[in-house]
Amino acid sequence: MNNPPLIFLGLLVTFLASFGGLVLGPQMQIGRQVAVPDKFTGTPYPSTRPGFAAKGKDVYRSLGCAECHTRQVREPYFGTDIARGWGNRFTVAQDYLNDYPVMLGQLRVGPDLMNIGARQTNENWQLLHLYNPREVVPGSLMPKYPFLFNVKRGGRPTLESIERFATDDARNLVAYLLSLQATTPLFESPLPIPQTNAPAATDTNAPAGAAANTNAPAGPAK
Repeated sequence: MNNPPLIFLGLLVTFLASFGGLVLGPQMQIGRQVAVPDKFTGTPYPSTRPGFAAKGKDVYRSLGCAECHTRQVREPYFGTDIARGWGNRFTVAQDYLNDYPVMLGQLRVGPDLMNIGARQTNENWQLLHLYNPREVVPGSLMPKYPFLFNVKRGGRPTLESIERFATDDARNLVAYLLSLQATTPLFESPLPIPQTNAPAATDTNAPAGAAANTNAPAGPAK
């Protein structure tokens, strides 16, 4: 029997049920998340980024870094991100509470940067990597950003001298990169149990275990 009111009511109920399950439910679950205390330090996680790092995020966005780098460590069953050394746990919604917009990225022309601040803590290395990536990572596909530095033509900054050439944008960008550390254990993403005799991981886009260029400095490992 053709009954328009019942058909309309059925469609309305279907729409509301779909909206509640696909939109309202996740919003109530994820949208109400707040910073949680780090079990080791007691400080809120994630914490608000300091001023220089906050400005550096705008530089990161303006340069389109998210076009070639992701910021998400996938679960072990979904990839080899943890085996590559990109993080010691997979990332979840909690990790992005203070990020707007959230620049997850789609391509991995370069390594994931979710934990670059924990992997590479040398500020001068980060600066030289921005000025000339191939100076510290032979064969890198990353473009140079010499406009972030006040270097006269013919100059050749070194790891020891690069800091004095850096502009405010370069320093702020490095401050942002150093702030990228998702190392706090969370209930939904705990730290793995340490394994002995595990192979050393490298910061690379090659499959886990394969030889490739890395973003590690010549000295201490990241």
